[in-house]
Amino acid sequence: MDQVFNTPAKVIITCNKRLALYLENEVIDLGFKPTRVFGTGVELFLSLNDCIKLNLNLRCASQVLYSLHEFTAENHDELHQNLSALPWENLIDFSGYFSVTSNVDNPTITTPLFANLRVKDAIVDRIKSIHKIRPDSGSDYSKAVIHLYWKNEKAEIFIDTSGETLAKHSYRKIPGKAPMLEALASGTIFASSWDQKSNFVNPMCGSGTLAIEAALIATKRAPGLLRMNYSFMHILGYNEEVFFAERRFLKDQIVKHIDFKIIATDISDDSIDISIKNAMTAGVDQLIDFQTCDFAETEIPEGKGVVMFNPEYGERLGVHSKLEATYKRMGDFMKQECKGYNGYIFTGNPDLAKKIGLRASKRIEFYNGKLDCRLLEYELYDGTRREKPLEV
Repeated sequence: MDQVFNTPAKVIITCNKRLALYLENEVIDLGFKPTRVFGTGVELFLSLNDCIKLNLNLRCASQVLYSLHEFTAENHDELHQNLSALPWENLIDFSGYFSVTSNVDNPTITTPLFANLRVKDAIVDRIKSIHKIRPDSGSDYSKAVIHLYWKNEKAEIFIDTSGETLAKHSYRKIPGKAPMLEALASGTIFASSWDQKSNFVNPMCGSGTLAIEAALIATKRAPGLLRMNYSFMHILGYNEEVFFAERRFLKDQIVKHIDFKIIATDISDDSIDISIKNAMTAGVDQLIDFQTCDFAETEIPEGKGVVMFNPEYGERLGVHSKLEATYKRMGDFMKQECKGYNGYIFTGNPDLAKKIGLRASKRIEFYNGKLDCRLLEYELYDGTRREKPLEV
């Protein structure tokens, strides 16, 4: 365990449901080969130094977990016994701080907080027996983070190399109303037909997440460049030069200028103000044309590209007449003003989607939190085309 930064082991990269496909593509693009892809993540065999690169680059991920030990435990006493035997003194500074997270489904455990406590006790007992001093612990994820997976009698203990989730990309200081999670926004962009070389138009932009993510992706600005603290930095043996070398490489990759337009509009002055501030934090405010206007007045540049909406969709059951009219107007706008583009509407309300009045060529599945959603794709042909029966 004292050579974890250079020793390959099982690594689990977690993500929200229905993002695993896009996460897998990101991992492959980085030159790594997944050994398994599942509903909420990707598995690899890598060292902790490799996890540094993953943390800095991935847009669709939540946590990067490095496996330390797999074992069986029927109850919390066996859990404590197994974990106490591990050389935690080689991983966590006795004068440092750590926290514990868990995913627990064991019949002897009524609350994961108790499992977390037993993990913490095992680590503290071990380190105290060696150094006579115990490290501090708590619920702050800004230092070392240890993660327990425990289902029935199968248990596995990990270093959570990320700490705070990677799904937030560190630029959204002002979230706005009902914002789309940054990892989800990246996933929807990856799922679209956008080639990162043509126009990207985001009417009803809210806090600007879609437009900002598009700008970050197009200019190869890695999300890790906006963050300077990860859990891996607080594990013994960490070499900061590996981290800074990756940061230098990523900075050199940045594309300074683009020859297409990224446009974000919203009817709310407050939303545009928030979007601009978030874009400034992300370093892409000069790349996005922000406009305050009704979505139907959004400029659609000549040429090709993508227009993407993330409108309100209210409750899944029940349809609001005002939203019905808005969805119909979105359909009319795309049909009349966005010819030659591909249009996208992200919604969790299939009843409202029927009001768009266009035939969807794709219905790509996502979750927004626990809500079952679809990214609907519309091919907005330039010129007349025989109408087909409406279908969403």
